[in-house]
Amino acid sequence: MKAVILAGGLGTRLRPLTNKKPKPMLPLGKKPVLEHIIKWIKKNGVKDIVLCVSYLHETIEKYFEDGSKFGVKIEYAISDKPLGDAGQLKTAQKFIDDTFVCVYGDTLFDFNLRKMITAHKKKKSLATMSLCEHKTSIRYGVIDTKSNGKVLAWNEKPEIKSKINMGCYVMEPSMLNFIPKGKKYGMNYAIKKAMSKRKTVNSILVKKGFIDIGDKKTYEELNVKYRKRDKI
Repeated sequence: MKAVILAGGLGTRLRPLTNKKPKPMLPLGKKPVLEHIIKWIKKNGVKDIVLCVSYLHETIEKYFEDGSKFGVKIEYAISDKPLGDAGQLKTAQKFIDDTFVCVYGDTLFDFNLRKMITAHKKKKSLATMSLCEHKTSIRYGVIDTKSNGKVLAWNEKPEIKSKINMGCYVMEPSMLNFIPKGKKYGMNYAIKKAMSKRKTVNSILVKKGFIDIGDKKTYEELNVKYRKRDKI
């Protein structure tokens, strides 16, 4: 089995930190984000990895090379322009011939990937998504009314719970047939297209083990935490 890591984004929300360095190569303690992700994948028994790269990809290739010094085998799918998450995944198609894992290169995971793979195969899914519960509060009072305007209830700043996508998938190679080649394309469109063709998409709910390094504040706080941990 192989794992495909999508590591070609521009990292615009983390500028100027990403002006000269791709987001997956930003340090968390003594190691770049991408190395932490690869370590987690390896811990879960997957040692063949495809890195989908684009922006400043030479930096990534120079650091990881063929992966041997990290105990894995690494191949590179290189695109000359940003293609979105699904579009970037499409560039790895020539490396994929069996069930594979796909993860985003700017997200930290710490859950049982082996269990997710087993569930995917047992249910014979085209794709399995990892989800976690996200809570958010509306800043305002939410008013329920009838069609004639009569107020039925007033819920002050209610908390809403939703299941959100963590950015870790287990997929079959045929999932790539739902993604156009060489075009910017989102994973949400690919998944919805597969579902419209009556393909089975399942999910697992993960209680913890997910950190999205999507903005500068989150990254800087996390980096401080890792630096302190590395000093112990």
